Amino acid sequence: MVDDIDRALLARLQDDATQSYVALGKAVGLSAGAAHDRVRKLRERGVIRRTTIDVDPVAVDRGVSAFVMVDGNTWMGDTSAALAAIPGIQEAHVIAGAASLLVKIRTATTEDLQAVLRGIFDIDGVTGTQTIVVLETFFERPVRVLDQGTQPAPSGARTTP
Repeated sequence: MVDDIDRALLARLQDDATQSYVALGKAVGLSAGAAHDRVRKLRERGVIRRTTIDVDPVAVDRGVSAFVMVDGNTWMGDTSAALAAIPGIQEAHVIAGAASLLVKIRTATTEDLQAVLRGIFDIDGVTGTQTIVVLETFFERPVRVLDQGTQPAPSGARTTP
């Protein structure tokens, strides 16, 4: 479990992972050493999975985005490893519903997207795909630790007391 101080540290790191432990500690009422120790423990426990940067996909020639629902009759071998080995696949999820898997792909061109789809079809057990190509992204939202349970109701939605 994470406490309120851990949540505050995580939120600060999500906004800027390059800030010093002095700044982190000051923001949450800890010394630099105590902030460093908390962050280290969050890493050790797997709460912080990695430290990274957010790159604009268009700026690095990955402007084609698609979601693919993958159907299969049986999964032979290591499907997860086979998907991870295909360049262009950004995410893969086991899902409930009409398909077995949902895959997110980012490529430079639609021809590259076709190559990724051919790679998916080469996986044992894949019987079909349904591809949805993204035309525009309004937003992508990371998991925010301080936003839990604070989402406003949609405009016009009725709420009960």
